[in-house]
Amino acid sequence: MRHLRQPGPAPAERIESVAGHGAVLDFVLERGLSLNDALTRPLIAAGMPSGTLVFADAVLAPFSYVLPGLSPDTTHAAYFSAPHSPGEARVEIANATVGHRDGAPFVHCHAAWIEPDGTRRGGHVLPHETIVAAGAPVRAWALADVVIAAEPDPETNFTLFRPLPTGAAGDGTPMVAARIRPNEEIGAAVHVLCARHGFSGAVVRGGIGSLLSARFADGRVVADHATEVLVRRGSVTNRGDPMLQMLVIDMQGSVHEGALQPGENPVCITFELVIEAA
Repeated sequence: MRHLRQPGPAPAERIESVAGHGAVLDFVLERGLSLNDALTRPLIAAGMPSGTLVFADAVLAPFSYVLPGLSPDTTHAAYFSAPHSPGEARVEIANATVGHRDGAPFVHCHAAWIEPDGTRRGGHVLPHETIVAAGAPVRAWALADVVIAAEPDPETNFTLFRPLPTGAAGDGTPMVAARIRPNEEIGAAVHVLCARHGFSGAVVRGGIGSLLSARFADGRVVADHATEVLVRRGSVTNRGDPMLQMLVIDMQGSVHEGALQPGENPVCITFELVIEAA
């Protein structure tokens, strides 16, 4: 298994998870808002502090993003490119995690899009610098009794989302919010989550993170040691390997897509996901 050494000490708990309850929320991105506000306000209004969501077909302008990249020094195992701002983008598919950072609602978003010259690219969208120019429908799996909070992480030297219980009583569909740490194989981690929380099977809702390169079931390999990824479809049962259909963005912004090879895809920096009992 590939392994990427991180700058800080590795804690013993490699897969963090909190069981809670959630509900599906459908809404439309509001034109003129930052992407951060357009994605977080409907959840906050519904009394849901956190969640995972997907959307497509939105027009974003102005639009800014960064790509996965090499670290310029030893303070991080991987880092980001300088920001890119092509002016406008039409989103093909996007996944986002909604949580809180520094006491305010905050979005972590990965996407693939089409730029004005027709180029298809993907990467990490900068949610405060990006504005919704034309709305689009959004589906969110929102959590009532779990907060996803951004906290400094000594292992990676980044500020990263992690799930925490709110202490509030929740109802609705059983869901689990999780953060998977570096060098854990993503499919195996989903199996661990199901066993830990008593799910005989689960559907992966949303989900974004980074992989240490990527290997697909059809033999294709994305060799870059840092990639940004989002889950297109994901499911697992206790009878076999998980099915994880991923969109993988390399350090040039090129988009690769397919089913991952089971057992061959360790996390690079972090992976955020929500699973729902199937």
